[in-house]
Amino acid sequence: MQPRRARLPVEEGDDLGGVLGLRVRRAHGAIQRHFSEHFSDLELTQKQISVLWLVGDRSGAAQADLARALDMDRATTMALVHSLERRGLLGRTPSTTDRRRIAFALTEEGKTMLRRAKAAIGAHEDWLKSRFSKAELIQLEALLERIYG
Repeated sequence: MQPRRARLPVEEGDDLGGVLGLRVRRAHGAIQRHFSEHFSDLELTQKQISVLWLVGDRSGAAQADLARALDMDRATTMALVHSLERRGLLGRTPSTTDRRRIAFALTEEGKTMLRRAKAAIGAHEDWLKSRFSKAELIQLEALLERIYG
């Protein structure tokens, strides 16, 4: 386990320490740091891995499908797709259900990369979940869903 970072110093009359948004941002930062440290050899971001994962799970997914599933705008989603295409991890295919849609598929290299990412995600999830009891995890998931759900 890594040493805890110092808490934000709060002085009398300083309300910043009680700002929930700041606490959520700091938690997100800690998760991002751990992810970056443990995934640097893959040279993929969490969002890129999410795109690979979804395309691997949802054969024929199109840009709008990915954007909706990841709660991102279509332009951001397309930038992620382009970066994965440039690396040879993702390819375009015609949709089997709608000729106007372009579907995405993992290349063989993309499938290999996704297997590696899924293996690494397990260790990252173990690290994160180890901070909570089973009951706390259930509660945390429900509370977080109130924010984004």
